[in-house]
Amino acid sequence: MIPLLPFGTTGHASTRVIFGAAAFSEVTQDEADTTLELVRRHGLNHIDTAASYGEAELRLAPFLADHRDEVFLATKTGEREAEAAWTEINKSLERMGVDHVDLLQLHNLVDEAEWQQAYAPGGVLEAAVRARDEGLVRHVGVTGHGITVAQQHLRSLDQFDFSSVLLPYNFPMARNEAYLDEFEALAAVCASRGVAVQTIKSITKAPWADGATQHAATWYEPLKDPAAIDTAVAWVLGRPDVFLNTVGDIHVLPLVLDAVDRFFEGGAERPDGDVMADLERRWDMAPLFV
Repeated sequence: MIPLLPFGTTGHASTRVIFGAAAFSEVTQDEADTTLELVRRHGLNHIDTAASYGEAELRLAPFLADHRDEVFLATKTGEREAEAAWTEINKSLERMGVDHVDLLQLHNLVDEAEWQQAYAPGGVLEAAVRARDEGLVRHVGVTGHGITVAQQHLRSLDQFDFSSVLLPYNFPMARNEAYLDEFEALAAVCASRGVAVQTIKSITKAPWADGATQHAATWYEPLKDPAAIDTAVAWVLGRPDVFLNTVGDIHVLPLVLDAVDRFFEGGAERPDGDVMADLERRWDMAPLFV
């Protein structure tokens, strides 16, 4: 059974593993339905999607028609201006067939010019607050990629009382001392303010090599060896204050969920630095962002 953790101050206890519906960007409805049956069997009660994830919101709609009350539902807007974001938020609700989402996230808000635009008059934050005030969303979060994301999230928390943040966290990225220091600073602020910390890219092996045959739908090369995935997942989940968002490929997802089950059911401990360094060498792991 996957343990529950309060999702910040939202009042919801989310499973420590969140289903990332980026995996539904380019799948059939039958594939999505089968995957959601798997997700439900594993007990995940939190789904994360985005307007920009291809057909993902549409693929979730049949499941949500029957199980909306069972899950904490999050989506994202990548727009930076209020009017465009308002339109996108409403389109997301329509595509999923729901009257509200539990969490709306400002998607990948890292670029400095976009960051400034988002918080300026007429920026996306105005639309997010309007949607919250009108009951279309219950909470607002912020997400991002790259090596400056933790620093930008700290700045975002100075601008607005976000309920959650989302950013990359894996062992190769933690080798970057500057990134790790900023991640830890962000985690400390989030702990003090009751902000949920979601992590992504837990099983990243490396960026796809030039000319490589891509064996997964993810935009990075994921680990594919079950034992390696077990170790990478355990390293993230061994940190008790974060959530792990799954993987953007429905065929890799079962390996991640099996690793999650083995970690929690087996009472595994977080792998130490030597174990992780050995994993990194054996599988030629490299940071996704440099």
